[in-house]
Amino acid sequence: MSNTGKAMHLAALFPSNQSAGWRDPRAGDHSDFATFTGLAQTAERGLFDFFLLADYPRLTEHRGAISEVGTAGEFDQVTTLSALSAVTERIGLVPTVNATFNEPFDVARRLASLDHFSNGRCGWNVVTTSNAWTGENFRRGGYLPHADRYQRAAEFVRAARTMWRSWETDGPTRFHHDSPQFRISGHFTVPAGPQGCPPTLQAGDSEQGREFAASYADVVYSRHLGRAGHTFAADIRSRTARQGRDSRQVKIMPGVSFALGDTDEEAQENARAAQEQTVSPQLAIWYLERTWGRALSSYDPDGPLPDIAPERTPDPSQWSGIAAAEVRSTRARKWRAYAAEHGLGIRELVMKLTGGKPFIGTPARVAQQMTDYVRSGGADGFILVPAYAPGGLDDFVDRVVPELQERGSYRTAYTGETLRDHLDLPTPGNRRTG
Repeated sequence: MSNTGKAMHLAALFPSNQSAGWRDPRAGDHSDFATFTGLAQTAERGLFDFFLLADYPRLTEHRGAISEVGTAGEFDQVTTLSALSAVTERIGLVPTVNATFNEPFDVARRLASLDHFSNGRCGWNVVTTSNAWTGENFRRGGYLPHADRYQRAAEFVRAARTMWRSWETDGPTRFHHDSPQFRISGHFTVPAGPQGCPPTLQAGDSEQGREFAASYADVVYSRHLGRAGHTFAADIRSRTARQGRDSRQVKIMPGVSFALGDTDEEAQENARAAQEQTVSPQLAIWYLERTWGRALSSYDPDGPLPDIAPERTPDPSQWSGIAAAEVRSTRARKWRAYAAEHGLGIRELVMKLTGGKPFIGTPARVAQQMTDYVRSGGADGFILVPAYAPGGLDDFVDRVVPELQERGSYRTAYTGETLRDHLDLPTPGNRRTG
């Protein structure tokens, strides 16, 4: 499927939990609203479709202590974006809201309110969580088995859309939703918003996640580029068509990083410097310990990976929330093989694992690579993950966006008012009008 001549979509994600971006000397205080304001306004200056806030409902811990990844804290997404709606005008605002540890009525009301007060710029990144470690922060704990989390998410989205569509032009009508997870009815408290239903994003890559995306997502956050990205895009589009949906209306947007320079060599140096800044020797050891389930502080961060097997039954008080033994063993084998093949030590490997999918080069080269990839059908656009905030998007907006516009592969102005407009999506009506 070729997208020749079609403008790409761009968005920005903040923050990433893969490294301690706050360590960069250019980074602002992640608890300061000015940091979020600066990043969102830069993305809007770059005519991005939306600004996406990631959410981690439990701080990242390591052996019973908060890790350096989690020291910036985690603020409520809808509250933050509601404040940002007052200092931005056109960019979409997308919170991550968990469908495992929330209830449909509350989420639907919060998102509908944001959609109203932002004049139709709200979206919803639907995520799920299956582990009991995260669940300890919530009343029901980790009650939901992994196999059931997407069933609940699907019912959650259907329930929210039922409520959003229940308000007619002359007032609310009674809504009903009856499913295994939710039996709810009543009158929704917020009038129909400018978008009818806020667009939904989804990032799951499992079989269940892909089926959920094909059924409900308007944007799919992909972890794949290159040949794997083309395969992923073709799979999602095929599944979407089988669900009876127009696959052209599902936007596939890989999450990517970037590093720029006046020459390609300088860009490579800048990319490496950024990784070294955010992946400290201590963080590299921590990253491996989360898979090995045992202390590895005696290992040299610049030395080879441990030749011992991961602990099968780590002490839950010290290693809560880590993956199952089989998953960790498989991961360790793959990492050892990759490190051996490429001659990488621990820190070098972790920099590779956490470096995202980067575009590296001069602004012209990066713009051409992005343009070629979208026009080849591998994606509809990209979600940029800046290395730091608030200034981490400035170079891209100032130097790459003009190159994209010159190639005719990116908009030169916003042509609509709502997030659905930016994404070229139709606006659904209420249940009476469709």
